[in-house]
Amino acid sequence: MRHLLSTKDLSRAEAIQILDIAEDMADVQTREVKKLPTLRGKTVVNLFFEDSTRTRISFEAAAKRLSADVINFAAKGSSVSKGESLKDTAQTLAAMGADGVVIRHHASGAPQVLAQSDWIDAGVVNAGDGTHEHPTQALLDAFTMRRRLHPGASRGKDLDGVSVVIVGDILHSRVARSNLWLLRALGAQVTFVAPATLVPVGASTWPVELSFDLDATLAATRPDVLMMLRIQSERMNAAYFPNAREYARQWGLSDERLARLRPDSIVMHPGPMNRGLEISAGAADSTQSTVLEQVANGVSIRMAVLYLLLSGEREALS
Repeated sequence: MRHLLSTKDLSRAEAIQILDIAEDMADVQTREVKKLPTLRGKTVVNLFFEDSTRTRISFEAAAKRLSADVINFAAKGSSVSKGESLKDTAQTLAAMGADGVVIRHHASGAPQVLAQSDWIDAGVVNAGDGTHEHPTQALLDAFTMRRRLHPGASRGKDLDGVSVVIVGDILHSRVARSNLWLLRALGAQVTFVAPATLVPVGASTWPVELSFDLDATLAATRPDVLMMLRIQSERMNAAYFPNAREYARQWGLSDERLARLRPDSIVMHPGPMNRGLEISAGAADSTQSTVLEQVANGVSIRMAVLYLLLSGEREALS
């Protein structure tokens, strides 16, 4: 496998392999010298057609810690904003000798188009495409779950039987989709909770339980993991719920709902958080929250992905 485009493409064994390599990369982060020579001489391009500070910085840190050269390419202010096509941009990167391209794009399917074209001969990593997928976010979420649920002995473990409830703007969330496919491959049980207006058409055919009532779902499932999603108002061109106060009352993680979770349940959020809307400040900053761990784990996961795609070990994922 030359590219990472979707978690739907990953088998359980492949997913566990990535998580296990990320454990090794996390160990490197505890050393005084946090760099490996693995990708010395390779060039990784961060090609971002959408703003994303934390994902871009995470990929940049991952590539640099593997000793790769990094080029950051932002579409704003570039030739892309003047009308240059994805093909033209890709061919420019090919001329620069890019070995790997990390792409975030507003159009669903853009990374697949790039990977399947003959415009560039490079490993392609999907860093988020439209409302389609965000595979490295799902991998870092699974990595975080595995470390919390199997402390000190997470290598080789899946998430068999783990109950995960994902709440919020499912309709616009590539994080929810990538997490569903990956978590199912790892053996977890997944429930989506959202207002009816924020459930994608066709979701009833997915391998997921659907609910519109957060309190009833929490009481029935007593989940191991509760993941709150950001309300993506920038993608909304209509009123999907009455107002912010009503959304927070029905679907937000309040301090009171947090108190009703199991003491060993973990609270996740892919960030950035809208405090007071989908999650209270108390919940975001609680000992059950893994928000900062997710950010740190993102570097380890992205190091593992770049290592597998670019170090000559690609056959390990094929």
